[in-house]
Amino acid sequence: MSAVKLVIFDWDGTVMDSVGKIVNCVQGAAKQLNIAVPGYQEAKQIIGLSLETAFARLFPQADKPTLTLLCEAYKDIYIHHDNTATPLFDGAVELFHSLQQQDYLLAVATGKARVGLNRMFEETGTGHFFTTSRCADEAMSKPDPDMLKQILTELELAPAQALMVGDTIHDLAMAHAIAMPRVGITHGVHGVEDFAPFAPKAVIHSLPELLKHC
Repeated sequence: MSAVKLVIFDWDGTVMDSVGKIVNCVQGAAKQLNIAVPGYQEAKQIIGLSLETAFARLFPQADKPTLTLLCEAYKDIYIHHDNTATPLFDGAVELFHSLQQQDYLLAVATGKARVGLNRMFEETGTGHFFTTSRCADEAMSKPDPDMLKQILTELELAPAQALMVGDTIHDLAMAHAIAMPRVGITHGVHGVEDFAPFAPKAVIHSLPELLKHC
């Protein structure tokens, strides 16, 4: 791992404890459009995907206009109506400080849209830690590795010089696709057995544990 110069973080479920809020908003959007409401476990499986891709997977019978309405309802509920707390996971800020002090570059690769990530950067005061970021409306949806490729191109790094950290199989799959080292974290959506097919360098259970693998 000594060759790694860049650590790329997923956001929802990895850096921020937002799984509950996302599921609430997915379920709320379905209710609003009188579509069968997915259960908690079903709804959370799409976390990490871009919103339209997520809804297309979750509601395969929905046509494109309905998917657009679902996305709009989700965004409205998320921003204006659902008050579920979304704190950073314990140790997140301290981890970012520690990695910067060790001269790692930091980045974010997220299923959020740019406006959403910027809002989270502002609310949490963490934007200054990250050299760059890619969002769902700037690249192909995970698990396509497009956003990772864009980050590597921008920073003039090879896949082996970066480490992807994420809580979903979508995160690990996109890193695996380009032979980028990857670490799964279990406090979000997926767990040890889910990550296994993607051969992670490690599976951790909290953010501070990442320091053992950098």
